[in-house]
Amino acid sequence: MSGSGARPGQGGAARGALIALLAAVVLLALVPYLFGTYWQQLGFRALQLATLAIAWNLLAGYTGQVSLGTGAFVGLGAYAFALLGNHSAAPLPVLLLAGGAVPAVFAVLVSPGLFRLRGLYFTIGSLALAEALRILMVNLSVFGGASGIVLRAATPPFYALYWLALPVMVLALALVLVLLHSPVSLSLRAVRDDEDVARQMGVRSFRVKLGAFALTAFITGVAGALQSLKLGAIEPYGAFGMSWTIDTVAIVIIGGIATRGGPLLGTLLYVALGESLRGLPELHNAIAALVLLIVIRVAPQGLWGLLLRRPWRRATAAEASDA
Repeated sequence: MSGSGARPGQGGAARGALIALLAAVVLLALVPYLFGTYWQQLGFRALQLATLAIAWNLLAGYTGQVSLGTGAFVGLGAYAFALLGNHSAAPLPVLLLAGGAVPAVFAVLVSPGLFRLRGLYFTIGSLALAEALRILMVNLSVFGGASGIVLRAATPPFYALYWLALPVMVLALALVLVLLHSPVSLSLRAVRDDEDVARQMGVRSFRVKLGAFALTAFITGVAGALQSLKLGAIEPYGAFGMSWTIDTVAIVIIGGIATRGGPLLGTLLYVALGESLRGLPELHNAIAALVLLIVIRVAPQGLWGLLLRRPWRRATAAEASDA
């Protein structure tokens, strides 16, 4: 009997999963060289959704703040990019940073009131906030109202958009992974598991939640800025749409909430499912919902968690038979 508390085979499974993750990133980098415009467009969507899923997983999976306000941050990032791009000669990196900064500032401003709510009430509050922001933008003529804004700059080709989305996703993933391997990770998990106990242990829960909330808003806003650049125009119904939240939550649940590789695995499967059902639009939502329910029932920790558990189960079974 081993004196260590580590699960046999789990470390090797985690290393193998991380190697597969790096291999997937390398393969994604080859897409513009191997495939045409259609696959570049599909790859852009996958990278954009992966970025959103990485951000949401940090907030909901590791901090325990289940937000349904993804559409609000996507929309703010898209509008910030469009407005600054139309009224200044700022370079593209500055426009992308502005697309992330505006939602992050907004998150900081609304956090004192929003963080007074917990659990389901926080979730409902974030959804109400996103819907209120969408209605506000529809009625603000200074921002184009329901018609939105048309970008003055020309829309770049899809291979250029792809090369923008890939480093954004990689940087978002790297930033979150560094954060999860830092001492801050313990504070995040403490707040997630029991905020009252964490506060009694000296964790400044408000600051922890605020930091995760602002970082999530920043990453989400940059993804929204990419959407504005892709379309060449932005309007409130699409920019602040609920579909952003639905897609993001479904991806993380399928891939595995509070797992490092779950958002990427979930994105690949979700986009592949959407493409396979492209000819059946009337059944797409029903089948996607069925897949989601099956994953929740069979693998509550998502498919990434299921992959990490299987080698450990085989190892323990082998040890039991040897004994």
